[in-house]
Amino acid sequence: MSGGDAWIRRFHPAHAGRTRLVCFPHAGGSASFYHPLSAALHPDVEVLTVQYPGRQDRRGEPFATEILPLAERVAEALGPWQREPWAFFGHSMGAVLAFETARVLERTPGAPPLSALVVSGRRAPATRRDEAFHREDDDGLIAEIRRLNGTESGVLDNEELLRMVLPAVRNDYRAIETYRGDPEARINAPISAFIGDRDPKSTVAEAERWAGHTEAGFDLHVFEGGHFYLVDRQVEVVQRITDCLKRAAGR
Repeated sequence: MSGGDAWIRRFHPAHAGRTRLVCFPHAGGSASFYHPLSAALHPDVEVLTVQYPGRQDRRGEPFATEILPLAERVAEALGPWQREPWAFFGHSMGAVLAFETARVLERTPGAPPLSALVVSGRRAPATRRDEAFHREDDDGLIAEIRRLNGTESGVLDNEELLRMVLPAVRNDYRAIETYRGDPEARINAPISAFIGDRDPKSTVAEAERWAGHTEAGFDLHVFEGGHFYLVDRQVEVVQRITDCLKRAAGR
């Protein structure tokens, strides 16, 4: 596996002409996180998922340590897939990465326009908080993961699995916590922001500020739940994503 094939996973291929939704995982996450979403949207929507280096089958590769260079690499990897209507979905760190990847592609000659960007569980790029969880020791970082309920308890209780997961989590936290968003940055696609009503990583007011990062429309959807509301609210999330894609396609 090399080139773009290393970066992109397609769990459920669909017929040509279907809308493609490119999904960007959260900090410490991997492509497999979106397998259930891919199955739920198939066959009407074909899901492509980004696999970051340094985890699962790519764990022998060096981590991507900064958001903006990572966005450049993802945009390049998406080159062979730019033949169908497409939209982006990113959760947490993935929301920011999806936004920055969209910006790269808007500057890329010949890249098709993005129909919609759905950002989940993340405040707007230029909304700053003084966070440095990547500097915590292992116990502190594990406590943060537990607070967000982002990793199954079985993983946290297994020392061997923890050794595999924590480096990716720490790296990604460093990448997103040192990221500095441009308050003037905008994309041409409409943005839909999804958030849990008890999300410690973003308030509703912080999520609403995504409206300032698009030249097109903006809407906000608040779900019941915390940072990983989308795991427990999949039926609702799938319906909202479907609605966003249909609206973007003018249907």
